[in-house]
Amino acid sequence: MSGTVAEQMAVIKRGCVELLVEKEMEDKLATGRPLIIKAGFDPTAPDLHLGHTVLIQKLRQFQQLGHDVHFLIGDFTGMIGDPTGKSETRKVLTKEDVLRNAETYKEQVFKILDPDKTKVVFNSSWLNDLGCGGLIALASKYTVARMLERDDFHKRYTGQQPIAIHEFLYPLIQGYDSVAMKADVELGGTDQKFNLLMGRELQREWGQPPQCVLTMPLLEGLDGVNKMSKSLGNYIGINEPPQEIFGKLMSVSDDLMWRYIQLLSFESLATIEGWKRQVAEGANPRNIKVRFAQEIVARFHDAAAAARALAEFEARFQKGVLPDDMPAISLPGVEGGLPVPQLLKQAGLVASTSEAIRQIAGGGVRLDGERVADKGVSVPMGTTVVAQVGKRKFARVTIV
Repeated sequence: MSGTVAEQMAVIKRGCVELLVEKEMEDKLATGRPLIIKAGFDPTAPDLHLGHTVLIQKLRQFQQLGHDVHFLIGDFTGMIGDPTGKSETRKVLTKEDVLRNAETYKEQVFKILDPDKTKVVFNSSWLNDLGCGGLIALASKYTVARMLERDDFHKRYTGQQPIAIHEFLYPLIQGYDSVAMKADVELGGTDQKFNLLMGRELQREWGQPPQCVLTMPLLEGLDGVNKMSKSLGNYIGINEPPQEIFGKLMSVSDDLMWRYIQLLSFESLATIEGWKRQVAEGANPRNIKVRFAQEIVARFHDAAAAARALAEFEARFQKGVLPDDMPAISLPGVEGGLPVPQLLKQAGLVASTSEAIRQIAGGGVRLDGERVADKGVSVPMGTTVVAQVGKRKFARVTIV
């Protein structure tokens, strides 16, 4: 293994919210054997965004420490649908949907993980063989009362919202995955804590040492408020064009920038602290943002693409024009998108739609650096744009 127990613990705990149980983790590390590190992803959508990569990058750190990373694709559980945080029963995906999405996941995760050191596993390989008898035996390990202690189930139950029986099976099956894999450590977001702890309980039932649980924060989207999500339109997809990734990262607020850097950058903590000192001493945070944006673009494309993205960004907006404190705003859209005059008014860039129309007619309105010539243009739902009125008014607007 790479480093002492204390050195490994420092890497493991970087950016994490909670590690249960630290003493158990230290004991596992002290054995000197490679640990089995598990993180599961249900392929419910074809593309990953930066929010997903928070967990994947923690896997990468375990990999660099010499541990065995198992990237679990939940092709079986994906057809159930994780009820975590949901106020209603999720739509069930077809097997074809899940398998198609799973293939794209494998392509994308190897932009971060070492493919030669990553074991990709599918939980259908053991769950298909579990059978009805095995599933009933698994269900006997937990009570309905305990299941209803989970926050989202409790809210739906007390609010008289339906809960399908198969939704109770999801955390049980996720926990059983840990049994089948003999996991030493499982990673997940803070919203997955109930499911992760289920793994510990079921491993005890099967006579295995319980896994340690490491929870990572949920990355806020570009609005700085809500969890990054494609459905909210506040996301940065890792397969997006280089200029899109670069432009979106450059638009985040200075406060949010540090959170993104802490959770997503491969730079050392010492380097990041150095950047913070530079900004505190008067350096322009835009310069740090540029370095970070180039790092992310290079990771998911290449260094040449990152250089071109920077050049294009500066050419479109002119160097130094974009303010460092540009607000990020989410606006409700309508069918067919939000007309630009309404967008400008609701974003506070103009006092009225009539002023917006005058600004458009006078050539004073730009979206993502491109002049808007038609007052009838609309911004589609799920789109994020940098809106500019005149030389000084800017806002990053997401239509949700």
